[in-house]
Amino acid sequence: MEITLDKHSANQASIKINLNEADYQPKVEAKLKDFAKKSNIKGFRPGKAPISMVKNMYGTSVLVEEVNSILSVSLNKYLKEQTFKILGDPLPQEQKEAIDWKNQKDFDFEYKIGFVDSIDLPLDSNIKATKYSIKVDDKLINETLENLTSQYGNSTNPEVSEEGDKVYGDVKAGEFEQTASLDLTKITKKLAAKFIGINKEAVVEFEAKDVKNGQWEEAFGFSEEEAEKIDGDVTFTVKNINRTETAEMNQEFFDKIFGPDLVSTEEEFVTKVRETLQTNYDKESKLFTEEELKKVLIENAKIDLPEEFLKEWLIAANAGKVTSDLVGKEFPQYAKQLTWSLISNELATKNDIKAEHDEVIEKTKQMVRDQFAASGLGAQMEDSMDMFVDNYLKGEEGQNYMNMLTSIQNEKVLDFALDKISVEEKEITIDEFKELLEK
Repeated sequence: MEITLDKHSANQASIKINLNEADYQPKVEAKLKDFAKKSNIKGFRPGKAPISMVKNMYGTSVLVEEVNSILSVSLNKYLKEQTFKILGDPLPQEQKEAIDWKNQKDFDFEYKIGFVDSIDLPLDSNIKATKYSIKVDDKLINETLENLTSQYGNSTNPEVSEEGDKVYGDVKAGEFEQTASLDLTKITKKLAAKFIGINKEAVVEFEAKDVKNGQWEEAFGFSEEEAEKIDGDVTFTVKNINRTETAEMNQEFFDKIFGPDLVSTEEEFVTKVRETLQTNYDKESKLFTEEELKKVLIENAKIDLPEEFLKEWLIAANAGKVTSDLVGKEFPQYAKQLTWSLISNELATKNDIKAEHDEVIEKTKQMVRDQFAASGLGAQMEDSMDMFVDNYLKGEEGQNYMNMLTSIQNEKVLDFALDKISVEEKEITIDEFKELLEK
């Protein structure tokens, strides 16, 4: 057997494998003899059929099977011995001539591979990143309190509408007719004024252009397709009016938000709201910081991926499920994820960074707690926590466990990187954070 490597560029190459009869024939002969011993061919006693007949019947299929097995084992062994990192899987190239399995003795096979030679990312003060923290200020607290008291207030159906109400009714514009729930706080004040001081069965007339971009969807609850059908003169026939009264800051309200008897005064409630918001935004700012740090590390690593090979491999690996257009569209995101994976694994290997089983269990428990806490069932789930964790980690044929393991390794790698590079800590408001997310 002869294996040769021909590098076409810095990240693509061809591997050629030549097999001669001595490489495969002993294994073929051994398997055919085993077939002969176990064969049950009509006209012969079990295991007594002539070897020549067994060869005629099974020789070609056994040869193909053994050649493919030798190719797979030899190729994998050869690739593991290389210093470069293989990306994707080797792509077999078309034979120049069809293989004559009955008469041919020597076989030549060729594979295309993509790789990266090395990953060089020295972590030092020359690499600069920003660590963000979101400040929960009084403005955010007041907005949250206003939303909560409005959300949990009593709902009534008054006879006459006021500012801030929701109006239910039928919208008609030409041939378009649809029932809508209109939130008066989400349209312009000029248009909202037409809906204030009216009663049920009132008909409000306006023009489609009075509804600004996005308000058909946000305020009226229409889909984009429905909004596109609305033009010209519009009528809204009122069927009902809904008003939510502001909830009182009392024990009943406190219990609805945080559970029975966890807070008992308005001061304690505001403090709890602040703590909850800070905890949630700490998580969000941490995730955002991590994503920004990944971008910085990817930029500094300057890994040259074999793009054309990877696109070809993605199409082949997902045969029939993706098109070249879809792969081209999604490739930039895939390339970022792949590059980060290469960086993370390299830093973890060089610096002995590992995710431990106990850490996987604990992180999964916290994930389960967070999910149930959102539904108000957190405390009741603790007795069944081990069952939930076990079921989740075994899910997707164990892939959930591997994903959690990778997530923990990534977090450790990012923490390690933050300790080595130059980091500017920056406190921002929630509005500034939203602006960063939109960029």
